[in-house]
Amino acid sequence: MVSLSLPLVGFALGLLLWEVLVRASGQSAHVLPGPLQVVTSMGELIADGTIFKHAVASLFRVTAGFYLAILFGIPLGILLGRLKSAWHVLNPVIQFLRPISPLAWIPLAMLWFGIGDKPAIFLIFLSSFFPLVVSTTVAVGAINPVYFQVAANFNLTRLEVITKIVVPAIVPSVVTALRITVMIAWVVVVAAEMIAVQSGLGYLILDSRNALRLDYVMVGMIVIGMIGLILDWAMRRLGRIEFARWNAGQG
Repeated sequence: MVSLSLPLVGFALGLLLWEVLVRASGQSAHVLPGPLQVVTSMGELIADGTIFKHAVASLFRVTAGFYLAILFGIPLGILLGRLKSAWHVLNPVIQFLRPISPLAWIPLAMLWFGIGDKPAIFLIFLSSFFPLVVSTTVAVGAINPVYFQVAANFNLTRLEVITKIVVPAIVPSVVTALRITVMIAWVVVVAAEMIAVQSGLGYLILDSRNALRLDYVMVGMIVIGMIGLILDWAMRRLGRIEFARWNAGQG
């Protein structure tokens, strides 16, 4: 009960501070809308389905790009962690590309994929791919070598080593990386939608700003925060399952 009430107190204090700032600033509601006006505007966007349409569009892009990053990033991380030759060849390239902001790829993404979902999905993929590769590589490298010696004594195949030793051992680290990465992806998709697409929460914010509907802008921001909380909660729940608590130091 306490764990639920404390966050509610925090949100209530935030709303109170927001209202105080609005009243103290003396700005008009068009410049600085108050909580009540934003809640009313949120009701309007919920009633006509606008907020759901844009939220679903954003979630689709994040899901597509995120799963592509998982599909390619985790296997590559396992490869780099197990094969030193592959690590020496590919790691410099990864470390060169990794610091480049996904948003810096927007001009190229638009040139390659045009306007629509594809450039946004590509940016989500980039923002998620490199952290997953690096985290997986580090997790594989941290596995106790004794496990591999035992596997050799039992003549396990490479596939069996991966499925019975490597994958279970790296799950806790990978789940942590997923929790961090999905939030990065969520931030990037909103920024990408302000430039490369005509739907999504990022587009809603930009379009509302152009129409001088700052109340709608704040609605979009609130929905982004709410979905971010849900995504983080889902990842924390994933980290609590028994399988995800398995680590290389346990039998």
